Amino acid sequence: MKERYTSKDYWALPEGCRSELIDGQLYDMAPPSRIHQEIVSGILYLLKKHIESKKGGCKVYPAPFAVNLDADDKNWVEPDISVICDPDKLTDRGCSGAPDFIVEVVSPGSRRMDYAHKVSLYLESGVREYWIVDPLKKCTTVYLNEQDPSEFAPIIFPFESNIKVGIYADLSINISQLL
Repeated sequence: MKERYTSKDYWALPEGCRSELIDGQLYDMAPPSRIHQEIVSGILYLLKKHIESKKGGCKVYPAPFAVNLDADDKNWVEPDISVICDPDKLTDRGCSGAPDFIVEVVSPGSRRMDYAHKVSLYLESGVREYWIVDPLKKCTTVYLNEQDPSEFAPIIFPFESNIKVGIYADLSINISQLL
């Protein structure tokens, strides 16, 4: 087994093989469940509708959409939803740099990755807002990266809550209404 992988290895994966490159290691991704897809499509729809209604410049992309978080060529992820507000970060291959907002919907096989590895990875790379939507626990964990790091703490919302989207002061999403 190869110890360190790079973007060259990531882009050489066979067509249809979904993996993420995190800290130089490749991680296979399982196909999403129906509930997972309902949540992703619902959030995606609300974000796109909001951006279009405000004539905003941000772009919203669902997975599979490649995001290169670092210049060291060791982190390529495919968040369930990525919102990018800086058009200079968009390339033919995806996003080069940290998206402004990322949503991950937890699957049984992604639990540890979403709650442990990706939190620090996303926040250290400069993602402004990260949501972990957990269908099993019926809650959403929100990380806002614009807070004072000494006061930084996640906020957990039950699915029935109206969750304010941090990058859009006038948008709230209620996950239970999407199901």
